[in-house]
Amino acid sequence: QVQMVESGGGLVQAGGSLRLACAASGRTNNIYRMAWYRQAPGNEREFVASITWNGGSTAYADSVKGRFTISRDNTENTGGLQMHDLKPEDTAVYYCAARETFSGTYTYWGQGTQVTVSS
Repeated sequence: QVQMVESGGGLVQAGGSLRLACAASGRTNNIYRMAWYRQAPGNEREFVASITWNGGSTAYADSVKGRFTISRDNTENTGGLQMHDLKPEDTAVYYCAARETFSGTYTYWGQGTQVTVSS
């Protein structure tokens, strides 16, 4: 089992920046890939970004490319999401997730952290 805990959400004005963090604990040696998802009210949860736990490969949703940067520190068992040039449409609950396999669904999820971007 792996436990994920997010932190760093808050209220920011449009154009501002925010950094989210995710602390992983438990069987972290089993993690293959970590990701960030978000869910806005009335919307389905959507993919934001992902990274292999060894840091070799990243992927981003088109809507955040060039503005968000995903990172991880597997010696500290933490992940991060640096967000710049935030827009009101980035407002959502952000979740970090992890999986143990090369492909497939993410098995382990955090409780989420709220990000609100005011216009």
